[in-house]
Amino acid sequence: MTAESSRPEPSSSEASRPEGPGHQRGRRLRIGVITFRVIFLLGLARMFAPFLTEDLAGEAWLPPATWEWTLCALSPVVLIYLARRPDDWSEIADERSLIKWALVIYLFYASLLAVGKGYLSLWMAVAVSLSGLAGMAYLNRKEQVGED
Repeated sequence: MTAESSRPEPSSSEASRPEGPGHQRGRRLRIGVITFRVIFLLGLARMFAPFLTEDLAGEAWLPPATWEWTLCALSPVVLIYLARRPDDWSEIADERSLIKWALVIYLFYASLLAVGKGYLSLWMAVAVSLSGLAGMAYLNRKEQVGED
């Protein structure tokens, strides 16, 4: 009796279930994309909330975003880090333009308030946004050259 014949047959659910580090990496990437989208929408709502409440109620209920804007700017950078492998980077090809525009919006808002209103905590969001844009440029260049 060989070792192969003594193994039980896998059930249909076990056979169809992908396993391994590639599957987990793909799952993390999908969760990262969903998380990035949710944080981006919340960030946009947070960016416009002070202006909308001032227009509707006559006074701003929320001050402009400061430290939380840095956390919002960090979400696309984490997604870029998760997708740093060439296969993963090509997997999120549809999301790249949204990631780039999110980083540009985060950079614009943070630099505008950091310079205009003197919020020192937003300089971290400027640095995070710039590092995300640099990471995207590096990975795009790496993809074009075809390095691994």
